[in-house]
Amino acid sequence: MKIPFTKLHGAENDFLLTWAREAPAEDFPELARRICARTTGVGADGWMLVWPEENGLRTRLFNSDGSEAEISGNGTRCAAAFAVLKNVVRGPEVTITTGAGPKHLELTSRRENRFQFEMDMGLPQIEELRATMRLAGRDFDAAILNVGNPQCAIFIDQLPDDWRVAAEEAERHPRFPQRSNVSFVRVTGRHAIQAVFFERGAGETRSSGTGSTGAAVAAILRGDADSPVEIQTPAGQLLLRWDQSVFLTGPAELVAEGDFFLEY
Repeated sequence: MKIPFTKLHGAENDFLLTWAREAPAEDFPELARRICARTTGVGADGWMLVWPEENGLRTRLFNSDGSEAEISGNGTRCAAAFAVLKNVVRGPEVTITTGAGPKHLELTSRRENRFQFEMDMGLPQIEELRATMRLAGRDFDAAILNVGNPQCAIFIDQLPDDWRVAAEEAERHPRFPQRSNVSFVRVTGRHAIQAVFFERGAGETRSSGTGSTGAAVAAILRGDADSPVEIQTPAGQLLLRWDQSVFLTGPAELVAEGDFFLEY
């Protein structure tokens, strides 16, 4: 059996997208694990099923470990680019219904297969802006919030060498029964932060749209930064502004298309 895919990345956060009608109607978590495997599959941080709808698109996102995520900021931009590439939507405005509700995107630029979208992320839900978390044998200063999915933004002066160990502990901390996305955040100016990411269900990623949103929003609410905020990730820059809502601007780029050969 063959599963068609289109591979895109949003700031090096990579996804495989398949029209739902072309996917086997069976165990999506297992299929996601297999198609996302870096050596025996196509390789990606997540697999996204896409349905065309009257007013836009609907998506379901499965992480590389098979768990289902409510939303990915980078992945949702990739879905919008996918639909434009396939002439399913014309743009510049695209509405996508995710597990976190409908999201509205605007195509701000395109150069061949490279797109730039601004996405309305909605308003954050704040649980605690200054939480002390014991990780890797010491205390960290964290902000706990939800931006469509759970976020734990850990504020640091310098990135510790064992940040991945601490991030993995934070992802599965008892405080987060459904696990959490984790970012380590360093404020570098009133309008700038640096961040690295450990995503629930995918591990370390080069960038994260929701992680960047959580990190920047937390920095603003803690009084450490002002809108707009440039988020410097290992994959490059994303831009967040907070007006009536929170908006995140970033890229989406076509990588490849093909078929995954599924063997039982």
